[in-house]
Amino acid sequence: MGERKLDTEGCQGIKFKNVTPDVFSCMKKKFQNYGIEVQSGNSGVLEGKGIIAHFSWDGEANLSIEIKERPLDTYCGQVSGKFRAFWRECQRY
Repeated sequence: MGERKLDTEGCQGIKFKNVTPDVFSCMKKKFQNYGIEVQSGNSGVLEGKGIIAHFSWDGEANLSIEIKERPLDTYCGQVSGKFRAFWRECQRY
C-alpha cells in the first residue's frame, strides 16, 4: 500500500443533508462495495483504500464526514467527490 497523508489541516469536513435512514443505509453499502469498511452505528470510522475518515449521522437527515488520512497521490476533492457521488446515487432510491 502507498504512503498516506495525515490531514491535520487539509480536507474540510463534508456535510450531507437529506440523508434519510434509507439513504444512509445505501451509502454505507456503497462504501463497502467500494472497499471502505464502515463501523456499525450512526457514528464511527470509515477505513479502506488508504482512507481513514470519521462519520456522524444524526439519525434523521444530516451526515458529516471528516477525512483524517488519505493516500499521498489522492486529493481531498477526489475523495469528497466520490463520497458525494455515492450520496447522489442513493438519493434516487
